[in-house]
Amino acid sequence: MYIKELTLTNYRNYEQIAFSFENKVNVILGENAQGKTNMMEAIYVLAMAKSHRTSNDRELIHWDKEYAKIEGRIEKKHNSLPMELTITKKGKKAKFNHIEQSRLSQYVGNLNVVMFAPEDLNLVKGSPNIRRRFIDMEIGQVSPVYLHEVSQYNKILHQRNQYLKLLQAKKQTNVTMLDIYTEQLIELAGKILMKRYRFLHMLEDWAKTIHSGISRGIEDLRIKYKPSINVSEDDDLSKMVNVYEEKYNEVKQREIDRGVTLFGPQRDDVLFYVNERDVQTFGSQGQQRTTALSVKLAEIELIKSEIGEFPILLLDDVLSELDDYRQSHLLSTIQGKVQTFVTTTSVEGIDHETLKEANTFKISKGNLIIP
Repeated sequence: MYIKELTLTNYRNYEQIAFSFENKVNVILGENAQGKTNMMEAIYVLAMAKSHRTSNDRELIHWDKEYAKIEGRIEKKHNSLPMELTITKKGKKAKFNHIEQSRLSQYVGNLNVVMFAPEDLNLVKGSPNIRRRFIDMEIGQVSPVYLHEVSQYNKILHQRNQYLKLLQAKKQTNVTMLDIYTEQLIELAGKILMKRYRFLHMLEDWAKTIHSGISRGIEDLRIKYKPSINVSEDDDLSKMVNVYEEKYNEVKQREIDRGVTLFGPQRDDVLFYVNERDVQTFGSQGQQRTTALSVKLAEIELIKSEIGEFPILLLDDVLSELDDYRQSHLLSTIQGKVQTFVTTTSVEGIDHETLKEANTFKISKGNLIIP
């Protein structure tokens, strides 16, 4: 799949712009603060209905406008389809093939993207929240049901935490409502864990091979899920639900005393091991970056294996963060098979056939022009 047309209206520093792309590498040149990353973000938002940079949708709207709109035409194997996302201060409205989607979880997954930006190097060494968000967004691209389950889980989790605070403050004394929230939470938690285990198992299969290639065969990558309860990927859904029930009964009073839910998918983590050593704690910066790069390239292959088409790759100012060898491995991997957008201030010093054959655009003050 690839993006053939993209139109931005009142998006960040773009008032109105429309342009076309080919199914190849597209290099977006420009000085800092001109709008390169805003354009990449717009493609990501068109696909995922949320930004990778901010949780405040109002920041996406041009400062003096009432709404922002992103429109795209997506070319797939057998059809050409329009997508449209309108962002207002009250919420979002998504259309696919001219039909408004009642839920964003139904919309996400029609356009598949893999984003690799400098902050993604924190995937390994950053906080558990970064890794949880990563797996949730990536599973959601190939499983709309999962996105809906996570949305429902977060809604019930919020209600449960609010009720725990009332119990903590003695503004409520009836624990029956807490038990109802717990039962609803547990069923969704088990489903979420099952899908996370499956996803990470597939991701590891792809990432191991890629990591071995980048490290010239001297490093072995392992990806392990670290749940906040005592379960494993070999357990079935009923076993996970039973373990959750036992755990929540055990910690019920502790949760009331603290006013917060202490266990669940929102407390889990993902660990990366190279040659059986935790990369976050013991890995060098080079190993951490190789791991992050391997995982991102594995995403591309995983999505292809799940949906039958390669996703679009967004490389936002990341080439300058990689050494020549990792740059070359990345560009060689995508050459000729993945529509790719690369933002950079300059291509000087990046000597690779992929970029020599690329379409090049230049951004200046929110305008995109062919130089």
